[in-house]
Amino acid sequence: MAKSASLDQLRSATQQSADDYLVIENLSKVYPTSKGPYSVLQDVNLRVNAGEFICVIGHSGCGKSTLLNMVSGFNQPTTGRVELKGKPILKPGPDRMVVFQNYALLPWMTAFENIYLAIDSVHPNKSVAEKRSLVRDSLALVGLTEAADKKPSQISGGMKQRVSIARALAIRPEVLILDEPFGALDAITKEELQEELLKIWNDHRCTVLMITHDIDEALFLADRLVMMTNGPAAQIGEIMTIPFPRPRNRVEIMEDPQYYELRNQALDFLYNRFAHDDDE
Repeated sequence: MAKSASLDQLRSATQQSADDYLVIENLSKVYPTSKGPYSVLQDVNLRVNAGEFICVIGHSGCGKSTLLNMVSGFNQPTTGRVELKGKPILKPGPDRMVVFQNYALLPWMTAFENIYLAIDSVHPNKSVAEKRSLVRDSLALVGLTEAADKKPSQISGGMKQRVSIARALAIRPEVLILDEPFGALDAITKEELQEELLKIWNDHRCTVLMITHDIDEALFLADRLVMMTNGPAAQIGEIMTIPFPRPRNRVEIMEDPQYYELRNQALDFLYNRFAHDDDE
């Protein structure tokens, strides 16, 4: 039977050891509007272990990006806390790097220069030789050594996303935050980059928080799938543990009967229990 957690179980989980790596506790986010306060998130609780791969899924407007923005430090909770290794997250920092769907590369710079800029900003005291070596290693990691001198306009969407991932990993973050990084890519490129991401993660084992709308993507990548209820005042409705051993083989997973049990459970959550009728 697929494993999931009820809201009561999720709340009781906040009583676990204070040694949790990333802690989100009793978190809410409320924005003032002309019609009064608007609650995006309410009473969100999640504990993430070091090196864990977490996917977050839910309908538009459920606060997924808002939640990850508070982990990245771009936004602050109205109530509750977000802590990394026992310290509150109050602002962005190089220990948490974000990869966006739109790549966020500087168009006038080459792939090499985009990555070098990130390393230089975080490690200004490293020698030029050390920085250049880090850039080369990062490009090799994502298979883009030969594209080092190309600008974003000269490479494909999949290659741009590889550069964006390489830039994030080049500064050795403790938490990698991915906001639908493969959402704009075609199916074949998406699968290739999913495989690439898993290989990199298996090698480095940084903690990953990733927003996705793709259940199959989450089942292939994640250790746990966090499913959000609908907004306003969205919460974590269920957390599904994904039991497939690592390293993972896509074909073997999809031939496992448990894969379809987990997939149907996620589909039931999203399209029956929390169906979303609004076009947002």
